[in-house]
Amino acid sequence: MIAPAQAQPAAEFYKGKIIRVIVGTSPGDYDTWVRLIVRHLPQYIPGQPNFVVENMPGAGSLIAANHLYNRAARDGTVLGSVSRNIPHYAFAKKANANFDPLKFQWIGSPEVNNRGCFARADSGVRTPRDLFERELLVGTDGAGTSLSEMPVLLKNLLGMKFRTVDGYKGSNDVVLAIQRNEVQGICQTLTAFSQSAQPLLDSGTVRLLFTTERDPVPGVRAPTIFEFTTDDEQRAILDFQASALETGRPWFTPPDVPADRVALLRRAFNAAMKDQALIDDARKRGFDINPRTGEEIEAVLRKAAAFPPELLAKLAQLTKR
Repeated sequence: MIAPAQAQPAAEFYKGKIIRVIVGTSPGDYDTWVRLIVRHLPQYIPGQPNFVVENMPGAGSLIAANHLYNRAARDGTVLGSVSRNIPHYAFAKKANANFDPLKFQWIGSPEVNNRGCFARADSGVRTPRDLFERELLVGTDGAGTSLSEMPVLLKNLLGMKFRTVDGYKGSNDVVLAIQRNEVQGICQTLTAFSQSAQPLLDSGTVRLLFTTERDPVPGVRAPTIFEFTTDDEQRAILDFQASALETGRPWFTPPDVPADRVALLRRAFNAAMKDQALIDDARKRGFDINPRTGEEIEAVLRKAAAFPPELLAKLAQLTKR
């Protein structure tokens, strides 16, 4: 186990330092957000350290999460940004999740999003009810990832006829596969899909079938998956799965980073989220800043950690192929 850092005033610590931000995905939406933020964040940290972004993809961000928990420096010079599903993956006690999400120190998120499932219009699946009768091939980047967990869960929990096709290197590759008609759909956040595939929506080539949170999304003409549940247990399991979205695109430090450095990083992150230059930069890319604080993310995760163990065990089985 890595020892915690020695005490040194946070305001002095970062002068001349380099902060590594480990992103648990290949280049794509998480990576784009991180690189956008690091252009504006240093000015809010005393000493204005330099930032280096390092991609560590694999197993839906699990490789990066394990590295950040078990091997990364615990002095505040390493930060992480991984799939929002990763903490819930650990709460469900899935294989190879060698970390405790409540021991990470959560810094913040630039946005909170909604998730949906999309299908090609020529797939034969035009409404959610069609999925109880017709199979839909959806692309994923591997078992247990954010792209695969929702279709697998909906297949096993509700009986929807999703079939996953693995082997793609992230959501951008899946979108290209949809364009080539190799696969027929994808389940991912609405913002991420619009970033990479808005022309497919505009042309009617692809349509949004449903969103995955309990409440309808304002301005989105699609039902919520909760309209197709039949009992309270199904709704509770989907609520737990949807709560991962409340963490946004979370940033965090490894465990045991000195509290004053965590507080400084949180203040800096919160300040950067109000920076007009960052807001304008985000809008140029079609992003909206809708931040979560580290404290808010921590509260979401503490609530998720208290989910009934018997339902967690069932969820773990339902998200297996």
